[in-house]
Amino acid sequence: MDKLIITAALTGAEVRKEQQPALPITPQEIAADAAACVAAGAAIVHLHARLADGSPTQDKAVYQQIIAAVRERCDAIIQVSTGGAVGMSAAERLAPLSLAPEMATLSMGSVNFGDEVFINHPADIARFARTIQDYGIKPELEIFDAGMLPTAVRWIGKGWLAAPVHVDFVLGVPGAMAGTPESLMFLRSQLPPGATWTVAGIGAAQLPLAVLAIVLGGHVRVGFEDNIFYRKGELATGNAQLVARIARISREMDRPPATPDEARDLLGLARPAKR
Repeated sequence: MDKLIITAALTGAEVRKEQQPALPITPQEIAADAAACVAAGAAIVHLHARLADGSPTQDKAVYQQIIAAVRERCDAIIQVSTGGAVGMSAAERLAPLSLAPEMATLSMGSVNFGDEVFINHPADIARFARTIQDYGIKPELEIFDAGMLPTAVRWIGKGWLAAPVHVDFVLGVPGAMAGTPESLMFLRSQLPPGATWTVAGIGAAQLPLAVLAIVLGGHVRVGFEDNIFYRKGELATGNAQLVARIARISREMDRPPATPDEARDLLGLARPAKR
């Protein structure tokens, strides 16, 4: 099997410092955390931006600071969020794409999200997909529920998404598809030809689904956006601790973690010019 691509979802939009003191908020904190995660075995860093008070933002200037700081510290594949936070407008969520990161997320439908609703109108998804394509960015299709994957397959058939696609199964969000092996196995069985895939298990689902993905030939996302604990009742000391555990398990299973450049090759991304 291919080497394992580990994505570190460093910050997210919901977790607060009071919940996880090691949560990176400022551009320099995020960059330092990204470098630590790459050293531990991550190839992709999934970025959300925060303001100084910790509130989520899609402000282009803040993302620009974060991306510049990350690139100073490591060679990670930079993946920005177009999900932002629940309640943000489509225009807000699109703002970081003009910075032309290597990757960006593309949510493929609306879903109940805890006590809120994450709205993705089909016209907005199409707008996001066109903008991602216009900037030459590789989309990661975010699949929260079963109906979102057939939508992606339909869009590929219409030429609205370019194959082969890369998919992220986000499992365990309250209100969406459960974080269970059965959910993952079903979604995996529905993948379009040639697709690569990652699983992001929420909370307690993170570790078991990550191990299953290693066995099945998929890839893994870990990090504070999805889970703040190392084990039940024990906060993780940092995102790198979560990355290091998956890297250690993957090596034991003869699927060592991919470097950022190896991940670029697997995902069809151009390698950047040597610094």
